[in-house]
Amino acid sequence: MLLSLAERIHKKRYRPDVIVGISRGGWPPARVMSDLLENQELANVRVEFYTSLAQTRRKPIITQPLSVPVTRKKVLVMDDVADTGKSLKLVKDHVIEKGAKQVQLATIYYKPWSIIMPDYYVRKTEAWIVFPWERKETVRNIVERCRKENVSIKTIKKRLIDGGFDPDLLERFI
Repeated sequence: MLLSLAERIHKKRYRPDVIVGISRGGWPPARVMSDLLENQELANVRVEFYTSLAQTRRKPIITQPLSVPVTRKKVLVMDDVADTGKSLKLVKDHVIEKGAKQVQLATIYYKPWSIIMPDYYVRKTEAWIVFPWERKETVRNIVERCRKENVSIKTIKKRLIDGGFDPDLLERFI
């Protein structure tokens, strides 16, 4: 999917000076995009919004500001998904405030209710997405939530496997 995203960026002839990954979900795709776009200028902004599985704060907050200067630079902001779009908008505004010449947004997935549309995305979806880099955390949150509802581990495992989780990974994570 990231290869497809990089091709879309190439087709539009956008050549960012800096790629900014939104921590935490945007880090893995930002690193891969750095490789695919042959751009080693990689930076970070940490945003806290999700508090647990499908639970968010009222609004996102930047807890680690932009890690490099971007004055007069073209910036590609990378995240895994534009869900509410609030984190993306917050980071875009932050990067503009820091003096970027141009800011474009890239995500793997875009959800139709997002308040901001990325300039580049691979797939539109309404589904909940579990990325490879968050499987353990997701399983842990699901197990915690189900245990509060007195759901057995056996039932939790069955539900997760039926939902597409790899049984071997579940054994390692539970």
